[in-house]
Amino acid sequence: MSTIASTQSATTTTRTPARPTVWKHGLAAAVVAAVATTTLAALASAAGVSFSDGTGEGIPLAGFAQLTLVFSLGGVAMASVMARRARRPRRTFVRSAVALTLLSFVPDLTFGFDAASAATLIALHTVAAAIVVPTLAGRLTDER
Repeated sequence: MSTIASTQSATTTTRTPARPTVWKHGLAAAVVAAVATTTLAALASAAGVSFSDGTGEGIPLAGFAQLTLVFSLGGVAMASVMARRARRPRRTFVRSAVALTLLSFVPDLTFGFDAASAATLIALHTVAAAIVVPTLAGRLTDER
């Protein structure tokens, strides 16, 4: 009797799990940020903050949710583009997001809001950024 021995070399490929898309996590973060800013704006309004720019009309409560969603989704789009095109996506995104967050304070300081309204609006921008930016940055790689 003769036996034929066959050896097969098994090639194992280790794959690092792909990060879920920026969009999925970004959308969730945008919704959380919108709920947080709207809730905090309602509490501030109840405490007497007018959110009026001097024309007599204040910012409606729904406006906080809408604008937070719109600008957060803009950040998601920016992160998505940087994930594909930037040499250092995470670093580029974080720097850009911080700069844009600081720029978002300008209208609060220049549109004629009283001190309490301006300070609250700046705090709300900071809260939204503190929710969205780390979530998106965590989905980006250090280098491409």
